[in-house]
Amino acid sequence: MKYYLSLVCCWLAYGTMAQSEVLNQYVQEGLQNSQTLKQQRFQLQKAIWALDEAKSLFKPSVNFNTTVSSALGGRTIDIPVGDLVNPVYATLNRLTNSNAFPQISNVSEQLIPKDFYDMRFKTSMPLINAELKYNQSIKKELIGLQQSETNVYKRELVKDIKMAYFNYLKATEALSIYENALRLLRESERVNQALIQNGMANPTVSVRTKNEIASIESEVEAAKGTQKNAAAYFNFLLNREFTQEIKVDSSFKNVVIPTKIDLAHREEIDKLETNLSINKQILKLSQSYNQPKIGASLDLGSQGRFAQIASADKNFISPNAFFLVGVSIDLPVYSSGRNQLKVKQAEMDVATADTQLQQVKNQLDLQNTMAQNALTAAKEIHQSKANQISSAQRYYRDMMRRYKEGNLSFIELLDAQTQLTRTQLQQVIAQYDVWLKWVELERSAAAFDLK
Repeated sequence: MKYYLSLVCCWLAYGTMAQSEVLNQYVQEGLQNSQTLKQQRFQLQKAIWALDEAKSLFKPSVNFNTTVSSALGGRTIDIPVGDLVNPVYATLNRLTNSNAFPQISNVSEQLIPKDFYDMRFKTSMPLINAELKYNQSIKKELIGLQQSETNVYKRELVKDIKMAYFNYLKATEALSIYENALRLLRESERVNQALIQNGMANPTVSVRTKNEIASIESEVEAAKGTQKNAAAYFNFLLNREFTQEIKVDSSFKNVVIPTKIDLAHREEIDKLETNLSINKQILKLSQSYNQPKIGASLDLGSQGRFAQIASADKNFISPNAFFLVGVSIDLPVYSSGRNQLKVKQAEMDVATADTQLQQVKNQLDLQNTMAQNALTAAKEIHQSKANQISSAQRYYRDMMRRYKEGNLSFIELLDAQTQLTRTQLQQVIAQYDVWLKWVELERSAAAFDLK
C-alpha cells in the first residue's frame, strides 16, 4: 500500500508540474506581450524621471540672458558741462597764452537708453526651501504607487489569462460531449434501421432519430462557435493572432486542488498605504508655509552702449563687465488665513485616506473568505456531479441493450441518452468551475508569484 500511495503522490505531483508548465508559459507570454502592461512600465519610468527632476531642483541653474534696446525721443536731462568748464578753460588759455583748452557745449542726455545692451549669465540656487524637500518626497512615493499599480494589473492579467484558458478547456470539453452525443445518435440510427428491416421497430423512429440528430448538430455548431470565441479572447489576452492554436492540458482533470490559501500581502494595500503617505507629505507641505525660502544668485555679465565698445580702448570686458551677488529671503507675513485653511483641508485628506485603507483591508479579508467558501462549494458540487456520471453511463448502456432486444421504447432510450449528455455537461461545467473558483481564490489571496 505504501508503494502504491507513493506512486499516486508522484503522479499527482507530476500532474501539477505539467499543468503549471503549460499554463505558466501562457501566463508569462501574456505578461511579456501585454500592451497595457507596457504602458504601465512607461508610467513607472516617467515617475522615476519625475523624481530625478525633483532632485535637480536643489542644484544650481545657469541661464544666459541678453537685452538689446534702442530708443528715440523721450525725456532728457540737461547737463551744463560747458557753462561749468568753459570759464575755467578760457582762464587757462589766457594764462598759457594758447588754445590748448577748447570750449565745449552743454550736454543733453536721453533718459531712455539708446543702443544699449545688457547680457549676463545668471546662476541661482535654493538654500532653504521646504516645498522642494516635500515635493521630492512626494515624487518618491509616486514611484511606489506606480509600482503597486503595475503589480495590481499584473495580477488581474494573470487571473484573466487563467480564467480564459479554463473557459476554453470547458468549451472544448462541451464540444467533445456534443460530438459524442452525435455519435451515439448515429449508432441509434444504425440500430433503428436494423430493427425496422427486421420488423421489430416502427419506421417513425427513423424520423425521430433524424430530428434528434439535426438538433444535436445545431448544438455542435453552437459549441464550436463558443470554443472559437473562447480561443479568440484567450489569444487576445496574450496579444496573439485570434486563431492561433492553444495547447490543451488534460492534467487539469485529475489534479487535487487545495481549498484554502493563506492571504498574502495585497498590492491594493500598498497603493492605499502609499496614498496615505503622500497625503501626509502634502500635509507637511501645507504646514511649512511659515518657513522662509532662502536663495542665492550670482550674475556675471556686461552692460554698456554699442557706441562705446566701437572705440579701440573699450570692449565687452573693459570697462563694461560686472558681477552681482544676491541673497533672497521670502517669508509670508499675512494671508487672511488661507494657509491655515489649506492645512485643515490636507488633514481631512489624511483622515479620508486612513479610513479608506482600513475599509479596503476588511473588504479584502471578506473577499478572500468568500472565495474560499465558493471554492469549497464548487468542489462539493463537482464531486456530486462526478458520482452521477458512472450511474448515467451504466443506465444508458442498460437502456441500449434492452432497446436492441426490443424490450424498450425509443423514447426511453432518447431520455437515457439525453440524461447522459446533460450529466456529462454538468460534470464538465462543475469541474472547470472548481478551477475558476481556484483562480479567484488565488487572486484574492495574491498567491501567484509575480517574480
